[in-house]
Amino acid sequence: MAGNPVDPLQTLSAALAVPADSKEQADILATLRESLETHPNPIPILCTTLIKTVSSAGDSLLKRWVLDLLHYAISRSNLSNEVRTQLASQSVETLAALLHDSNARTVKVSIQCLTTVYPLLFRSLCANRTLRQQWDVLSQCKARILEFIWSPTASTGVKVSAIKFMQRVIIVQTRGISDPRLQNKNDPNISNVPADHPFLPGPTLEAEGMKLLESVITMLYTNQNPELLSAILHSWSNLVKQRPALVQLVVSSLSSWTPAALSGLPAPSVKSVEKAVRILLIHISRGPHGSSFGAQINEALSLQAARMERASAEEKARKAAVAASATEATKKRPSSAPAEHPSDAKRMKVDVDIAGNASAAFLASFDFTTLPISLITDLIVANLQAFTEPALLELVQIYRQSRGLVPSPPVSRTPQPARPTPEATPTPGPSAEPVVKDEPVDPLQMDIDEEEMEYEPDRLNMELSGAGTIAEEEMIPADLPEALTLDLIDFTLLGPKELTDVERNALMRGSVGRIWDGAEELKVDSVVPSQWPGASPTDMWMLLIVRMVTRVAHVDGDQSPAPEDGGDAETKVDFYSRQDNLRQTLCDYIMADFPSRLHLVTTWMNEEWYNDRIRMADDPHWRPNYESWLNQVVSTYQTVLEGKPEGKHDGKDKAFARFLLDLPSVPPDVLGLLRDLSVDPDKMHVGFTSLREFVLERPSLRAEALQVLLELTTHPDPVTRRAAINTVRRWVPGIEPMDSMIRDFALQILRRLQKRPPKEEAPKVIDEQASASDENMEDGQLPSEDLLQTPYLLDEIELPARKAHVLQHVELLFALSVKIPEFLDEIFTAYGQMELTVQEAIQDLITALIKSLGSSNGKLLTLMRTCPPGSESLALRVLTIFTEHGRPSAQLVALVKGLISDRDLDARFLIPIIAEMDKPDILKYLPRIVSILNGQQEPKNLVRSVFSSVVTTPPQTFGSVSSNLPRVRQSELLTPAELMVLLHEAEKEIGLKSAIEAIGVCFSMTDVFRSEILAVVMQQIVDEPVLPVLFLRTVIQAVTTYRTLVGFVSTTLLSRLITKKIWQNPHLWEGFIRCAKVIAPASFGALLQLPKEQLRELVDKQPSLKSGLREYVTKRAGNKARVAGFLDIFGEDDDASLVSPATPDVVMASAPA
Repeated sequence: MAGNPVDPLQTLSAALAVPADSKEQADILATLRESLETHPNPIPILCTTLIKTVSSAGDSLLKRWVLDLLHYAISRSNLSNEVRTQLASQSVETLAALLHDSNARTVKVSIQCLTTVYPLLFRSLCANRTLRQQWDVLSQCKARILEFIWSPTASTGVKVSAIKFMQRVIIVQTRGISDPRLQNKNDPNISNVPADHPFLPGPTLEAEGMKLLESVITMLYTNQNPELLSAILHSWSNLVKQRPALVQLVVSSLSSWTPAALSGLPAPSVKSVEKAVRILLIHISRGPHGSSFGAQINEALSLQAARMERASAEEKARKAAVAASATEATKKRPSSAPAEHPSDAKRMKVDVDIAGNASAAFLASFDFTTLPISLITDLIVANLQAFTEPALLELVQIYRQSRGLVPSPPVSRTPQPARPTPEATPTPGPSAEPVVKDEPVDPLQMDIDEEEMEYEPDRLNMELSGAGTIAEEEMIPADLPEALTLDLIDFTLLGPKELTDVERNALMRGSVGRIWDGAEELKVDSVVPSQWPGASPTDMWMLLIVRMVTRVAHVDGDQSPAPEDGGDAETKVDFYSRQDNLRQTLCDYIMADFPSRLHLVTTWMNEEWYNDRIRMADDPHWRPNYESWLNQVVSTYQTVLEGKPEGKHDGKDKAFARFLLDLPSVPPDVLGLLRDLSVDPDKMHVGFTSLREFVLERPSLRAEALQVLLELTTHPDPVTRRAAINTVRRWVPGIEPMDSMIRDFALQILRRLQKRPPKEEAPKVIDEQASASDENMEDGQLPSEDLLQTPYLLDEIELPARKAHVLQHVELLFALSVKIPEFLDEIFTAYGQMELTVQEAIQDLITALIKSLGSSNGKLLTLMRTCPPGSESLALRVLTIFTEHGRPSAQLVALVKGLISDRDLDARFLIPIIAEMDKPDILKYLPRIVSILNGQQEPKNLVRSVFSSVVTTPPQTFGSVSSNLPRVRQSELLTPAELMVLLHEAEKEIGLKSAIEAIGVCFSMTDVFRSEILAVVMQQIVDEPVLPVLFLRTVIQAVTTYRTLVGFVSTTLLSRLITKKIWQNPHLWEGFIRCAKVIAPASFGALLQLPKEQLRELVDKQPSLKSGLREYVTKRAGNKARVAGFLDIFGEDDDASLVSPATPDVVMASAPA
């Protein structure tokens, strides 16, 4: 591969061409990865291109491959620092988004990438003062990752990665080595931040780094998770290496540490943390900075060694106590007890009758082949232990003498039979009552394996059965001398060898191994018939192992140990300890390959459950094993999930769900476990699959499992929440009883968003509370005690409401509304009873639902027509969604026009559809839209867009190509002149201030309202019988904007106004005077047309015009009498021209008094 690199683009194209997530695609991507690791130059371009493409997609093989490649490129490749920094800069925003991914593996890899990205970009940003946005993104990533450490829902893998990231942040945000000779340029630290940096606050970051270090130390002392503690300790080796100034703090923390917080954990877990602390202390002592702390470290190591030795001794003592208790309990076991269930052959007790005839009769009537060999052995040993050793030997001797098996000694003596103690006297049970033939039974005729006949205990059984004489004669060699015949009268059998725990475990493992090998032989040898009808050889060995673990060995529980005598208790503890070791071995074997051993673990759990029931019926003090070992299997399975290839769902997932379904009883802890699995992105497939199957297949657990799923639909993590929603929505509608439960839950969660009565206003009297509750219900304020609560929702939504919190409440209901449009009624009704910030969030969040329903949805159109009071803004949002990227339908336009006519709705309802109306409707409704102007920029932008849509001519290609432009004919549009005239004619309906602002908007649209348009407007308005109040204000604005209009205004417009006796309207007369001054001296010719009285009034109000008018009249030198009259009006006092009395502002002059 190194000599022949593959073409990255071709290989990637080949991977994309094959089926997604297939083995073929995995092989192609693996080949490409191998090539890129050898030739990494194409990695940056591939990563920057692919990461943005796959980041927003769901979990897939390609996405995981790209993330792993990015992690390799940034963290472990031999690319230069510059290339890695550039790659980190280009991918940091995508990694920030992936921190919110639903897949835990994706989040973990993103954190691992950011662990390297943070120091790379920190060093780059120290030198670059312009990338403020990049630092903000990096800070958001840091805050998000630190949240995972204390999050109760984050998986252990994510927390470990987050702790490593936090340790890297501590290293970066603390000061490095001060000696410049020892400084490492690849070690970014807080010392690199310039004092005047615009957005990197050095002191603040340094304080944050020390605070994070304090948090880590606090976790070391308080956290109970050994994996997290190990991650902290392992990362401290780099901390002490790169930050010598912190060595003293680390050594002090480790020296003072004790496993107090780990009390209650298993001894191996505590020991593993102790070892990690010890290794780190030794590492520090051997480092260059540990010499000054040698005494402190040695003292800490000595104290720890003593502590560990003491803990080991206590553990050994505990095990010894357990063993002793079990032994003592065994010794105190009574000889026999009446069977509570005589009909159960598996629990029948064999009573040994000292009288040979009764024993032989009983044995002859019982078929021992129905009992497992291990159970028979256990029963024999238990009965033999009921006798003391001397009593047992004496009984054996008496039996031998009665059978003539012992030769007479040289000295004749008759042994006195010892009377057995009352405990040793066998009591015939109910099974010995039937009359049987009193004859000896030859065990050789019984169905016993040949291998079992080789053991000495079987020879003893033959002797006890009455056929011992014949067997003895057959088995003693004929040539054995008489003198060598053994006399066992004084023979004492040696006790069994005491085995250590290690030897016991080895013996037990060897036994299980032989059973397994025997089962494998049964699989191969098909000629061996099964002794268990309907069962396979594999089932046989599984049942054999399970029964051996659960039922063969047992402790007598018929009598409880006396409180003052701890011997029986110690024996029990030892017994339970040995049995737990057996079960642990079986558990380890199963979990090594859970899917293929599913039948075994199912059989085991069912057997444990049944065994607990029958044992507890006999012994109320029996310690149940079912729930504890079910929890052990489940917890071990969690560990298996942690260790499997992340993000891949294999057969184990389905196998675990089947295992849980086949359990005879499901404890509440299992549902809690499934909840935890469901919130872990790496394991959620297992959790949701199991919960779904519980709902469908286990009616007794349906309500509890469905409640867990429904609560998960309010989870803050979007991926977990949507997975839960997708799980439950399949039962709606029509699948009962799930349908009703889901609907009720969704509506109750919606009610949480409605207003609640303030706590301080809550009535104190019960009767008053009842009446107030009714009143609040009418007002939409719901009492908090009636509201449904889930573990993932705040008790009360915080105001101002955050969109993410509101989405937790409504996402399930929105998803169901697609299938059940009737839920839209509930949404609109509840909307009017919500706080304003909640309503704003709902308006934004409902967008996807409305788009999916479409503008032709009958339910939506009906709701818009009959929306409840208070929900008008939501109806307006629906209308806006329908029209923001397309043209509204004719049905929608008609609906809104009807609404406007029937109800006093906001004029904003008209804005989305105004361009779809014909000209009469536009002229009718446009003034109402203009009236929303209030001096704010947002309404002004809306009005400008409306003007553009109703005035701008559509392009010539309209109709031949797809377009979102209004679909109106040319004749249905308003001309610019018509719009301007309309604004003046409707000034009273609009309001003067809003009309002035709208005219200003028109003047800002210089490409539409050009000078020739304004000339037409002025000419059209001046011909009206009644002039608008704002007309002359518009004229002044026009000549100010376009100086080319001065001639038209001075020669035509002013003369026309004089003929209309403009002075009769005081407001317009003030505007006329102002206009004449603005365009002077062009207006002088028109002013001379005024009657003398009005001309005198004009020059009195505007004295600055006198000199100009006087000069204008003098130069024209017409009729001397007329000139003299004008000069009389204008006067000769030049000083008058200096007097300029204050004239009202244009706006005030045109405004009504």
